Formats: sequence, structure tokens, C-alpha cells
Amino acid sequence: MVDPSSINDLLARAKAGEEQALAELFSRFRDRLRRMVHLRLDRRLQGRIDASDILQEAYIDIARRFPQYASAGGMPFFLWLRQLTGQKLIDLHRHHLGAKMRDASQEVSLYRGALPQASSVSLAAQMLGRLTTASRAAMRAELQLRVQEAINSMDPLDREVLTLRHFEMLSNEETAQVLGIKKTASSNRYIRALKRLKELLAGIPEWGG
Repeated sequence: MVDPSSINDLLARAKAGEEQALAELFSRFRDRLRRMVHLRLDRRLQGRIDASDILQEAYIDIARRFPQYASAGGMPFFLWLRQLTGQKLIDLHRHHLGAKMRDASQEVSLYRGALPQASSVSLAAQMLGRLTTASRAAMRAELQLRVQEAINSMDPLDREVLTLRHFEMLSNEETAQVLGIKKTASSNRYIRALKRLKELLAGIPEWGG
């Protein structure tokens, strides 16, 4: 858990021009940003691009743009870090995949500044990471495909809310701000998404195995 008071202190020092304070701030949020990158990096690039390299490139951009953020503000600091890191991810997708990128209509572009959609493969792997019953490789592979199908059948916005809240571990307030919706709407979406996912997983006998 990141201590808000220490973050505020570091932020004030960074705004005063202390470069080390900005580096420390980025370090405090590195794990959360890495989680986002792992979830949203196109599977075709896994093994070719390392999350650490993406974060390093993102930090160069963050350091360059920080004076502008310091003078304008307006966005919570972590969401600003996430936005710039996400933009670096988009740039890498365009550079490496080009015309092979999914059509924009297939992305969760329901809100301004949408990041690449979290892969159902990544989401399923996160969920199966907590599962101990599927110990055999063949059984696990079959179960992962079933879970992916369940995730892919969800409403795109509900799935994005689930990704933000459950996998990226954003707060309800952060999720609402990222999506540009009211906090009550964000909370209701999350509850609905969890219920829908539970219903879908209930149809997979091996899941409760």
C-alpha cells in the first residue's frame, strides 16, 4: 500500500525541481504500471518486448513532461503516469504490428484515450494463477481456453471495468475517472461484471473442480 502522505511529500519535492523525488515517485508505482503493461501488451509481442523496457521508455517521457503536469495538474498523479505509460504501449503496438493491429472497433474505445484492450489470455492466466486444482498441463490448457471464451463473451465496457478494478486494482474513483463515468455507474458496472463472470464460470465444471 502506497502511503498518500509520503507520495504528497515526494510530489511537492518533484515540483520544486528535485529529480530524485520524481524517480522515487515512479518507483513507488512501478509494480502497478507493470501490471497494466502485462495485461495489455499484445500477445504477439510477448517475448519480443520486455515490460521493463516499456517502463524505462515511459519514464523518459514522464520526466520530460513533468514540468507541464506540475504547472497544470488536474489529473491524479498515478492516473497521469498510467496514461503516459499506456500511450507508450500504444506507440509500440503501432510500431511493431502496424496493419496487423486489431481494428479500432474491436478495442474498448468507449472512453477517451482508451488503452489497448486487456488480452483474455492475460486475464485468464491471472485467474488460473490462483487455481490449484488444475495441476496437469493439458487440463490447465483446456480450462484456460474455456475461461478465455467466457471473458470474451462479456460486454466490452463491463470487461474493461473488471480489468481496471479486479486486475489493475484501481479504486472505484480511479476507474470512474479513467472511463469518464460517474462513480455510482462505475460501481454498478463492476458489481454486474463480477456477477456475469461468476455466472459464466459456473458453466465450466472444471472451474469448481
